[in-house]
Amino acid sequence: MNFTLTEDQRQLQQSARDFAQSELPAIAAQLERDNTPAPVALIRQYAELGFLGINVPEELGGLGMGNLEALIVLEEFAKISSAVAFPIFESSVGPVRAIELFGSDTLKERIVPAVCKGEMVVAVAMSEPDAGSALTDLKTTAEIRGDTVVLNGTKRWCSGGGHSSAYLVYCRLSPEKGAKGIGAVLVEQGAGGMSFGPNEELMGFRGIPSADIYFDECEVPLDNVVVPAGGFRKLMEAFDLERCGNATMSMAQASGALEDVLAYVQDRKQFGKPIVDFQAVQLKLAEMQMSVDAARLLIWRAASNAENALPSVQDSSVAKCFANNISREVTGNALQLMGAYGYSKEFPMERRLRDAWGWGIAGGAIDIQKTNIASAMIGRRFDQRR
Repeated sequence: MNFTLTEDQRQLQQSARDFAQSELPAIAAQLERDNTPAPVALIRQYAELGFLGINVPEELGGLGMGNLEALIVLEEFAKISSAVAFPIFESSVGPVRAIELFGSDTLKERIVPAVCKGEMVVAVAMSEPDAGSALTDLKTTAEIRGDTVVLNGTKRWCSGGGHSSAYLVYCRLSPEKGAKGIGAVLVEQGAGGMSFGPNEELMGFRGIPSADIYFDECEVPLDNVVVPAGGFRKLMEAFDLERCGNATMSMAQASGALEDVLAYVQDRKQFGKPIVDFQAVQLKLAEMQMSVDAARLLIWRAASNAENALPSVQDSSVAKCFANNISREVTGNALQLMGAYGYSKEFPMERRLRDAWGWGIAGGAIDIQKTNIASAMIGRRFDQRR
């Protein structure tokens, strides 16, 4: 067991950190202000610098590195903001990985390299008005008619909705109840019969626009079926990697907040001395450091235990649950230490706090992760309906 990054990993981390800190703060502030997604030119710059598809096989346009390397880079971008990190997230741990793992050769060869080149962003469409935590209650249907698939239904809380290039839509591909009828279909932007609601006005996640998606006799080619009916378990196995990405995006709000407040308390003077000289401030800093370190190690454990495959539901859920909790606590404490400066929209701290709360809801709420953990510990699923 080795807790030290390799020299190559440290260089990758430093490269991501240097670029993110020098190039992205002003862009992050603009995306926050306008609630618009990362511009195409920026995403293509990410691709040129090798920051997209870090853990995607080289034959599909990625760098062929491991999940750990992808998460190391993701944290450095997410320290700046969730919005500027979102394309990294989607290319390395998002639904494009399900396409890579389960899609047909023709589909993955058409989609995955385009994502790694910065030409496409693929979002996931899972939740519905009546199916969030109870995902197997989803009602969106996908009926196979000859060589096409026809979708009908509504998706809600889709990060990237209305702006992404394509959507991995969880849907009911057979009339069987529960998980047995569920699979996933890729629907590309511009497909006839797909439309969008207005951008949601959320507490956080500004710069990651979210909107309802409506399918009304929406037709896509049969080859766009990524996972057929009965493949819900496969989808959730791929989602275990996305949980690690969610945990990293969450933890990065805390690690970025800690870096900011550490500089602030050494510069800010009250009663004739820097406030870091007060023991109460020192105790808070130590607590924040312990929380961030523990969250990061849990995430890295999940990635390392997977040996570049898919993490286990227990490891990924433990990492996400802990990171979601500590990010709220750490950003809250950092904001308090910065006082009015932390509360002001002129500085990124209040944004970190709002995004930290969002990551504890997105991708499976904190308490749902706890039921996942208990299920993995016991070795069976719990029926919440009876």
